[in-house]
Amino acid sequence: MPPTWVATAGMVMSQETEDNSERKPRSEGKASSKDIAPLLRGWDYEPGTINVRKINGADGTPKLQMRLDLGLLQMEMTGRPDGTRPHGFDSLLEYFESMLKEHEEKNGTELGFHLTSAQCQSLREEAVQYYHRYLSLFVLEDFPGVVRDTARNLRVLDLCGKYAVEEQDRLVLEQYRPYITMMNVRAAASLLVDKKQYREALSVVDEGIESLNDFFTRFGQEEAFSHSNEVRVLKRFAREIRRKLPVDPIQKLQNQLERAVKQERYEDAAKLRDEIQRKSDQRA
Repeated sequence: MPPTWVATAGMVMSQETEDNSERKPRSEGKASSKDIAPLLRGWDYEPGTINVRKINGADGTPKLQMRLDLGLLQMEMTGRPDGTRPHGFDSLLEYFESMLKEHEEKNGTELGFHLTSAQCQSLREEAVQYYHRYLSLFVLEDFPGVVRDTARNLRVLDLCGKYAVEEQDRLVLEQYRPYITMMNVRAAASLLVDKKQYREALSVVDEGIESLNDFFTRFGQEEAFSHSNEVRVLKRFAREIRRKLPVDPIQKLQNQLERAVKQERYEDAAKLRDEIQRKSDQRA
């Protein structure tokens, strides 16, 4: 699995560091000067809860922080979360996409372009950073940022899936596609719900569910679709959206008619049929 990223005094580093027996211990004075305890005071870690906050960085720009059991993550709001620009690009993904474009322009085809295992590993490690950020942004209901970062990570899956030399590198990230897709769909639909565009939001969710169905079918796991937690989440979200849809007057009368017939209130049923007919004629 890719390393988890932790922040110390605003600097992002990997927890997977090599053991170095020759490394000299830092003095007490130097260590205390970089102690992050003051940053964590009053912000206790809560197991099972995603604790995030937005702060203003020393450079005057907003940052994201996620509370962990041993510290915190600090991320940039845009660009690569750790603030670096690999090869002068916003991310390694954009660097490799640029390489692919140059290859196609030079050769007239994408054939011959490939990604090594080391390059795919670097892309996976980078994707972890974006995962932490879109999770934080979702908690803060920054849905445009979630859509941006989830769509970006789906591009990583597509790039590695198509151009990785090793089969393991082509497939290892596919297990995360349902989750990333679900998060992307929830964020995109939430933006529409906020605008009270409920039918459009429902359409986005339905398309997301169909996309997950296609995914499981592609891997011959049709039965897994009905047991997928991501599918259940989207179906539940769809039900919530449907409850927000304005009730069609004729459908409402039709429901009343069905209840009247079931309860053998035939006089009421006759009146309801007349009302339904009248409203239907007005629509025609």
